Amino acid sequence: MADNIKYSEAFKRQVVDELARGRHQSIESARRAYGIKGSMTVTHWVRRYGSTDLLPKRIRIETMKETSELKEARKRIRELETALANAHIENCLERGFLKTACIRLGENVEDFKKKADMTVSFTPKRVKEVSR
Repeated sequence: MADNIKYSEAFKRQVVDELARGRHQSIESARRAYGIKGSMTVTHWVRRYGSTDLLPKRIRIETMKETSELKEARKRIRELETALANAHIENCLERGFLKTACIRLGENVEDFKKKADMTVSFTPKRVKEVSR
């Protein structure tokens, strides 16, 4: 059974303060100095009580090609989101028009859809090729 160790608020703040003052080289060294078992425990304390500049930094270096690909991907995502929003609006309008038309015809929307589906499914799908 794993030990569930509880640390006091004062202790947590002390560790974060020591990190801020440079007493420990890293979060990992502070964790080892006090025998704190959880690998993310001190990191959580720093997020809660300290400054984000104490957290390790992640740096990503990209080539110009990667940067332009990322810009293109973001642009494409925006275009697709716009297209999806437009399609959704169009779909809502079409459902509204169908409902209004069915009300005017005195039809149930679901019954109308079933009838329309049957007529479409029995429509011949052959297209004659025109000889040149």
